[in-house]
Amino acid sequence: MDALAGAIPAGVSSSAPRQLALTSAAQILAMGLWFSASSVVPALRAEWALSTQGTVLLTASVQVGFAAGALVSAVANLADRLRPERLLAASAAAGALLTLLFPLCGDQFWLAVLLRFGTGMALAGVYPVGMKIVVSWFPNSRGLALGVLLAALALGSASPHLLAGSLPEWRTVLVVAALLALGAAALAVLFVHVGPAARRSPPWEPRYLLTMARDRRQRLIAFGYFGHMWELYAFWTWIPAYAAAASQRSVSLLAFTVIGVGGAIGCLLGGALSDRFGRIDVALAALAVSGTCCLISAFVFGAHPAVLGTLLFVWGVAAIADSGQFSAALSEAADARYVGTALTAQTAIGFLLSALTIQGLPVLADAVGWRAAAPALAVGPLLGVIAMVRLRRTSLDQISKSVIN
Repeated sequence: MDALAGAIPAGVSSSAPRQLALTSAAQILAMGLWFSASSVVPALRAEWALSTQGTVLLTASVQVGFAAGALVSAVANLADRLRPERLLAASAAAGALLTLLFPLCGDQFWLAVLLRFGTGMALAGVYPVGMKIVVSWFPNSRGLALGVLLAALALGSASPHLLAGSLPEWRTVLVVAALLALGAAALAVLFVHVGPAARRSPPWEPRYLLTMARDRRQRLIAFGYFGHMWELYAFWTWIPAYAAAASQRSVSLLAFTVIGVGGAIGCLLGGALSDRFGRIDVALAALAVSGTCCLISAFVFGAHPAVLGTLLFVWGVAAIADSGQFSAALSEAADARYVGTALTAQTAIGFLLSALTIQGLPVLADAVGWRAAAPALAVGPLLGVIAMVRLRRTSLDQISKSVIN
């Protein structure tokens, strides 16, 4: 936190790091809901006799639910018009309740899908809202601050894999994840609040999504983020299946290490570098590395566990290192009154896109095998690189015009 001290607004030098830590802790506790069901898929398939299609639908329903919830939030400007800490707390509590109900579904598959969809909707009030809170405390060093928050998201998202590898019963994994999310709700409502850079509640503006689409800078940032999302959650979701097919051992521990540890390192590294070298260059580098890992995965499939594990770890670092840069860049380019709306809208579309790759990747793997399927994720980083190159050109053109004028 000391690295952020120089960028903390006057008068809140002691509060900003504390609020970042509290908001990040809430993310860690709440985001375990995301993979709480997919981390126990082998047990669910055995007990519920799930097909591959059923497994994919159960997993992707969280993404679709998140996208739906984020879209509703963006159109209603909820993240900007409601008190963010209360919205975060209510959303975490709702997701926890739905997760507690999941083990009671028995053989009611569609009820389970609806519960996971609702959990995704609830999480739309956790992650984007957390970003808005952090930006309100760190208006001038938001790259590193958002990197810390996203590191928390990575650790929280990966935590069910660690639980699944250490707890004997799949229902216990979901109950523990739900209880942790209730802890996040309590933490948010009791101790988290917005910073001095937060704006007053603006008027309802459902057309701000059109404003984002018309602005070239915001549009290119969003396109880069969409390329990133094409890859990230499909990679995170199907690491256990890919690793198992490649004859890796301790799959749950490997998934936690790649998603949680590697992801946290990537977020912190990307955030620190972006405040120094710029959002665009760091995002470009991360996209290039993760896209390369996608392609190399075909050649090291089935290799010695140390070789494949190293590739997956590097991939885990790079795949999310650019995420904070897109969020920071958009928060800087958007209307300051509607930062929460802009971030929520971007994540809504990005997560809807990720639902397509989550559903499509295992189907492709069934047809051609995981060795040939995993490189398909490289399409996203490639498109993201193209968007960032165009954004860099736009930024250079704007600088040139300002110098001439």
